[in-house]
Amino acid sequence: MKILYGTTNKGKLQAMEAAVKSLDIELIGLNELDCELPCINEIGLTPLENAEIKAKAYYEAFHMPVFSCDSGLYFDELKEEEQPGIHVRRINGKELTDDEMIQYYSSLAKQHGGKITGRYRNAIYFIIDENHHYSSMDMSIATEPFILIGEPHSKRVEGFPLDSLSIDIASGKYYYDLEVKDVSTSVDDGVRKFFSEILQKL
Repeated sequence: MKILYGTTNKGKLQAMEAAVKSLDIELIGLNELDCELPCINEIGLTPLENAEIKAKAYYEAFHMPVFSCDSGLYFDELKEEEQPGIHVRRINGKELTDDEMIQYYSSLAKQHGGKITGRYRNAIYFIIDENHHYSSMDMSIATEPFILIGEPHSKRVEGFPLDSLSIDIASGKYYYDLEVKDVSTSVDDGVRKFFSEILQKL
């Protein structure tokens, strides 16, 4: 089955291709469509709502099987109203710079004894046709948990400020100090299961 993945990010497309390579799926990205893309206002309150908004917009525009993904950041120690969720970078209505994000989240960790446990919750919304819509925000497609601490690593990578605060639970090391940093395996397994179960129904 040929499926449009609603993203222009080549890295995300390649990662998804790797996840579903054992299935009878051919993925294409938005960059491969020679036409104007719809303007989408992501006004959902959860990753799943935003994934649905995007998938429906792309389906209406291109009339082919399509799925979209979205994610949010959630911490075990925070109340529901305190969760960053889909607004990881936007705090109190302000879009934070990388340095401001490190300052904000390190302060958040310090408020909870110097560390908090988080994970990225991912959502998929998949449309085959008008009558077949499938979705998931199951924990099987969430990342493995990690620790966010109050003291940042000296290394910085532009656009990924929270990596400077992230600690691998198993080793207790900063992710930047690990020889191999890969938390995508569990996500890949969940994504593959999601699509496999749908294909078996068709």
